[in-house]
Amino acid sequence: MPLGQDGPSWKKRTEDIRRIYEFREVLGTGAFSEVVLAEEKATRKLVAIKCIAKKALEGKETSIENEIAVLHKIKHPNIVALDDIYESGTHLYLIMQLVSGGELFDRIVEKGFYTERDASALIRQILDAVKYLHDMGIVHRDLKPENLLYYSLEEDSKIMISDFGLSKIEGCGSVMSTACGTPGYVAPEVLAQKPYSKAVDCWSIGVIAYILLCGYPPFYDENDAKLFEQILRAEYEFDSPYWDDISDSAKDFIQHLMEKDPGKRFTCEQALQHPWIAGDTALDKNIHQSVSEQIKKNFAKSKWKQAFNATAVVRHMRKLQLGTSQEGPGQMTSTSHSERLRGGTSNGEPRPPCPCSAPPEAAARLSPLSSPQGRTAGAH
Repeated sequence: MPLGQDGPSWKKRTEDIRRIYEFREVLGTGAFSEVVLAEEKATRKLVAIKCIAKKALEGKETSIENEIAVLHKIKHPNIVALDDIYESGTHLYLIMQLVSGGELFDRIVEKGFYTERDASALIRQILDAVKYLHDMGIVHRDLKPENLLYYSLEEDSKIMISDFGLSKIEGCGSVMSTACGTPGYVAPEVLAQKPYSKAVDCWSIGVIAYILLCGYPPFYDENDAKLFEQILRAEYEFDSPYWDDISDSAKDFIQHLMEKDPGKRFTCEQALQHPWIAGDTALDKNIHQSVSEQIKKNFAKSKWKQAFNATAVVRHMRKLQLGTSQEGPGQMTSTSHSERLRGGTSNGEPRPPCPCSAPPEAAARLSPLSSPQGRTAGAH
């Protein structure tokens, strides 16, 4: 069914989204969508708007309706919310909660002090959010550090899960077999093209926990085929000297999540009960220098390639803080931000969203993992 014809009642009709929102900055461009930082004119609240051109969705209506259906069901403090949905004759607009604290890795690198206990607290929030999804029958399928954003610039800000483009709502007892995700974070059963279920998210959380404690990925090879072989065999190590100061409890936690057999792999509920999460086995030793050095070596990336540029939001919010008072990351009380930002036209007007400059994404959205550089110990 074409979008806009007898569509869900939760869509609001508008012929000009700019009557409601003032576009500020392009935050990122996907295969058939564009994310824009915008201000709601009535409330002056900052939001992120995902602009999707309908003509680029021909034959993909089910895919985007699935993403919207997933987002519309979710209400959790650690998951980015879908606030509203607008539809024009040519576009679909998803009004998303703006999270302004930046990316997970960027924040860790900026810290001066970082411990296992910090990593444990982060993973606990992720587990709690993913357990909520799983309890609703939702599998994220693309959990990775780039999809973990801080809610605000506050030191004790919570972490938020974003990007549900690959999510799937499970039927009762159903399994999935569509190859999707990012290779370095996907479970062996996905690469093996076997039917899989919620356990794939638990594997990805294990990979994220591994990286949070050493700064480099558990699997890496310049050759994709060899990388896949490592993952299929669940071949990873706790390399010296990077893991010498990490507790046995942390390693045990990771091993239960990065378990090759999905039937034996920890569920989110089991992981939340592990002593490294629920107890006091996470160490307080400062591991910031080693971890941050490895993150900088292994996860350097071009921001313009990202589907969502969290750094642009951080930059914008810091500008606002110079002359405004705020009520949360999306609230503003001053117009001191009127300077022209990236994404404008030559006359200073915000550039109209131009989603779908590329063809629609394929069902299998596998993209190479960032190439680690500089790590020699324990290279596979």
